[in-house]
Amino acid sequence: MQPFYVEFLLVAFAIVMLLVEAFFIPPGKKSSLALIGVIFLTIIFFLENFVVSDTSSLAVGHWMERFYAQSPRALLFKNIAIVSSIFVLIMGWQFRGTLNKFTSTDNSDVHTGEFYCLPLFACVGMMWMASAVDFVSIFVSLELVTICFYVMVSYLRRNVGSLEAGVKYLILGALSTGILVYGIAWIYGAFGTTQIDQISAIVATQSELSIPALFGLSLCIIAISFKVGAVPMQLWIPDVYQGAPTPVTAFLSVASKASGFAIAITIFEPFLRFEKIQTVFLIIAGATLIYGNFAALAQHNFKRLLAYSSIAHAGFILIAMGYGNFGLVAFYLVTYLLMTFAAFFILNAIDGDEIESLNGLSSKSPFLALMLTITMCSMAGLPLTVGFYGKFLVFKEILNHSISIPLLIICFISVACGFYYYLKVIKAIYWKKPAEDSEVKANIFTRAIICLLVVSLIIFGFVPRALQYLTQF
Repeated sequence: MQPFYVEFLLVAFAIVMLLVEAFFIPPGKKSSLALIGVIFLTIIFFLENFVVSDTSSLAVGHWMERFYAQSPRALLFKNIAIVSSIFVLIMGWQFRGTLNKFTSTDNSDVHTGEFYCLPLFACVGMMWMASAVDFVSIFVSLELVTICFYVMVSYLRRNVGSLEAGVKYLILGALSTGILVYGIAWIYGAFGTTQIDQISAIVATQSELSIPALFGLSLCIIAISFKVGAVPMQLWIPDVYQGAPTPVTAFLSVASKASGFAIAITIFEPFLRFEKIQTVFLIIAGATLIYGNFAALAQHNFKRLLAYSSIAHAGFILIAMGYGNFGLVAFYLVTYLLMTFAAFFILNAIDGDEIESLNGLSSKSPFLALMLTITMCSMAGLPLTVGFYGKFLVFKEILNHSISIPLLIICFISVACGFYYYLKVIKAIYWKKPAEDSEVKANIFTRAIICLLVVSLIIFGFVPRALQYLTQF
């Protein structure tokens, strides 16, 4: 079985879902599409991991060989995309009440069907991004994902915040697209090809890069920074994360970021042997850490806090990226997936996204309070949680290379800031009095998923080598 058939099959599944929604699912039953989507994605996960092996390759001369390649690295990022999409559909099903409220005047679900189909199309784009080996396929797959997010971010059409988030994401997304196309044009002019393997072969023979190549790479770095949420294209994140539907915010925070790093590795891997390119990544990482952590200190909205936290985590990942440790990039992304989805599943079960809505959560729902406490501790990097090992390995990576004192200082300050704003959430949970005494309820299915994610944080905190083994490629 050719590996790209899996993506084609997922496209077919997504189209079938759209047709089923239009002709067979009556109003009042639209949320059942989430279950159908989960079943489809589970089938895709099984095919990707057990039918198509990670060493499957295309036949020599196949028309897709230029644009697509299967590898253990691609398989890992595809799994992140599929698992994230499954979690988003489950979260979307739980979010259906709010979705109905802000998409129709009578609180019906008549306009919500497409919301459960779009994650499948976005997942296809992310899977293609993981396997793309040509600037043409990178651009096409990237735009498929971005267009899906344009719609999902602004899906709450009767919510001003969602519409505002959609406009901001659209404008900056279009800007980053233009920058990327311009960068690709310069790289094509410098190397005479858009195929990554041919560019790698040319770069391997050069002692330094030409000015056109450096300019094209600079533009590509700026464009990719939009996808991963790094300086200088990070300004959209807080407003979009706050205004978008909660499941979409989680999707943007994890899957979109992971896919951005997947294509960043593909594009920039050949160039990281040049010290000046490595230095650019480390400077961007330092600036991203400073911006994300210091801006998070003053936040009172939990989604905005997680948005700035997302920027800060991107800074740590960029350090690993700059040093060429792609295994650490994958390790950190998987730990980030576990922590972020745990936080958003809990937030999805709580009425309100302000930090003060968490006041007294320990008395209203001891289970959710404990789960959120462990999640925040992991995000802050406390020992015996997997979040600690992500940051620890980044520090180790810095010390293994020529020690950059400014970068080390920035990392230490970033960790200290993280302790403050993450533990501020724990303070609200246990030390603040709730505004209302109403009990926070989460169904048993939600509790099971949250428990699974949080237990994973603890298990991999005690046995981090197991996660390192799962994320090696």
